[in-house]
Amino acid sequence: MDASQNLYAILGIPPEATQDDIREAYRVAARRFHPDANHNEGAEHVFRDIATAYEVLGNPIERTGYDTARRKYQDEPSYFTLRVTPSKRVLSLLDEPQVLYLLLEIVSMRGAAQQKRQTARLNLTLVLDRSTSMKGARLERVKFAAQQIIEQLTADDVLSVVTFSDRADVLIPASMVTDKLSLRAMINMMQADGGTEIFHGLSAGVEQCKRYLGPRMVNHVILLTDGRTFGDEQRCLDLAEGAASDGISISAMGIGDEWNDAFLDSLASRTGGSTTYINAPSAVVKFLNERVRTLGDAYAERIHVSIAPDADVKLESVFRLSPNPQALDLTRQPIPLGTLEANKTATVLIQLQMPAGHKAGFRTVARVDVTGDILSFGRLGYKVLSDLSVEVSESPPPEEPPLAVLDALGKLTLYRMQQKAENSIAKGNLVEGTRQLENLATRLLASGHEDLAQMAMVEARRVSNTQSLSEEGRKSLKYGTRMLLALPVPGGEET
Repeated sequence: MDASQNLYAILGIPPEATQDDIREAYRVAARRFHPDANHNEGAEHVFRDIATAYEVLGNPIERTGYDTARRKYQDEPSYFTLRVTPSKRVLSLLDEPQVLYLLLEIVSMRGAAQQKRQTARLNLTLVLDRSTSMKGARLERVKFAAQQIIEQLTADDVLSVVTFSDRADVLIPASMVTDKLSLRAMINMMQADGGTEIFHGLSAGVEQCKRYLGPRMVNHVILLTDGRTFGDEQRCLDLAEGAASDGISISAMGIGDEWNDAFLDSLASRTGGSTTYINAPSAVVKFLNERVRTLGDAYAERIHVSIAPDADVKLESVFRLSPNPQALDLTRQPIPLGTLEANKTATVLIQLQMPAGHKAGFRTVARVDVTGDILSFGRLGYKVLSDLSVEVSESPPPEEPPLAVLDALGKLTLYRMQQKAENSIAKGNLVEGTRQLENLATRLLASGHEDLAQMAMVEARRVSNTQSLSEEGRKSLKYGTRMLLALPVPGGEET
């Protein structure tokens, strides 16, 4: 029996509920989320919690024991809260499906990190590409960045460094950061040679991270590469899923234009990490140092979200807006979100398809629950949940989407315009792709993003002349429009 979980909230009943109330709440929840009735991926995960809650609360003896054990959590603070804002609170009564967006905001308890330790303990592994293509300025900037990271770390942190080409070497075995001078000297030993086989490096890196794996640490692997790996991508993805199960997240950084962005995006999203495009060696230091800084600011780690729409509602997409915008894999639940920084808000945009033929009145839409480990307080598996309902009406009142949702949708539209242009060109629809790039440039210019607008116009002309996008332009537009999603909402709080 896990008394740290609020079983009453999971069943949606007050602590004074009768046994009849408990049985009725379970029957209602089972009709919504039992896997036999609801085939959405998140329903099975949510129903397991519901069944556990009913097993305890539905047995008077078990319930008494739970209530006694639960008392020590009755004054527990809200370590983080969950706000769910729908794009509409009243839906039209239509004979066709309609889209409903949900903006999730996971808000850390203000001032909580300052009450404990200022920075999180890091268990950090750097997996660094040292293939022949890294020779020269790229490798030198990577060395400099790694040395700066060593200076950032404290004696309470753990660092390991793995280098790889067509084989992997453990340059710095996982250990506490006590002798920084020696660690920096070891970084200088990196030499470029060989091809690129990411699995060897990633596998060795995950094993090093596991040596100090701990629930009260930020267990993170940063992969940095400038090339494509051949023949081992699926092994890398399988490895990432295993790492996520162990509580390890992976971020990927691609330098230059030759790496496979779709692969690295998939790798990172399976663990709650992020992918970054580094278009010049000079930018390596900035991006690596910023990533490590945000990890050090972690308040809660291993944040996961489970999304269980009602049986007739379809989950279409999940996109993390901040920190580190990333499309998320909705086929595996719970979905890893990664880190919640101290005094910050993590935001996620969910797209649902509501069915045709609603009945007028109120109806349930989805249950969302979020869990995470609160590092500063040593509180593991902290859970909050929200059950969303909307009204369906024949004559809904005029309703503008909330500003935060509208802002997120506007930025997401720019990213999706880039995606549509890229897909059109890949399919050979060059005229359509060129037109879409020109439209994207116009929208970017109107929203004040002149550099990206110019890049879109350059690529539009290139497609007209060469029938293809440049890799630099394609990645710049993809990751540039994606990063717009992390910008603060006008007039809203910082995220």
